[in-house]
Amino acid sequence: MMKGGSAQRLQGKVAVITGGASGIGETTTRLFVRHGAKVIVADVQDDLGHSLCADINSQESVSFVHCDVTNESDIQNAVDIAIAKHGKLDIMFNNAGIPGKCDMRIIEADGEDFKKVFDVNVFGAFLGAKHAARVMIPAKKGTILFTSSISSVISGCLAAHAYTASKHAIVGLTKNLCVELGQYGIRVNCISPFAVATPMMLNNMASGWEKQKAEAVFSETANLKEAVLESEDVAEAALYLASDESKYVSGLNLVVDGGYCTTNPTFGEAMKKLSS
Repeated sequence: MMKGGSAQRLQGKVAVITGGASGIGETTTRLFVRHGAKVIVADVQDDLGHSLCADINSQESVSFVHCDVTNESDIQNAVDIAIAKHGKLDIMFNNAGIPGKCDMRIIEADGEDFKKVFDVNVFGAFLGAKHAARVMIPAKKGTILFTSSISSVISGCLAAHAYTASKHAIVGLTKNLCVELGQYGIRVNCISPFAVATPMMLNNMASGWEKQKAEAVFSETANLKEAVLESEDVAEAALYLASDESKYVSGLNLVVDGGYCTTNPTFGEAMKKLSS
């Protein structure tokens, strides 16, 4: 039982989380373990991965494997380790991703950077789904998750073209896989969060920005006030989609944005300026 008497919602389940050593991936790893899952952290950040496992302090519950998601043999190895270590794979969370360069104008965009973003964000997610399906189809069950972004549902939110296009691709992959894999009892969903002040996000922003400052800016632009979106909130969404509580949810792009994508505030802002 969890503190407060709530049940462990992933008791007995086995998960692989790519990009699981930091940011949303790290938070999700911790949450999944607290809810009874065995987790394989798959990441290129070896030091952070090993440190996370040591901090959780349970070799039975969490282990680390070096994994470059653009390398198919690395992805295959991560899935195979889950099977060898725990006998099955219930959850594949394809969370690894990069923002790429902040080239907001198409004429300034770097073609090589565009390819790199797609290699990690889309091809890496495709490989994760492929090798998860390889072991889930015979088992006739499983859950495949992806991390997308509000850039997949709204335009002009200060994301570069490569990042935006890659996150749209993730939603398309989610929907196509949902149709193919449903016949095997496999659910496929993705999560599209609003801005979260993760280390990756902070590194990609103006120099000197710390978590508190970034969150203040995000809150100022957000639709929902009196709350700040944190990595824990995205992890909770992943927990829901990975658990049996969502047993009939598939093909969903779960937008965690406090209603940001439902409104366009520009008309109201223009009227305020005119009347001031």
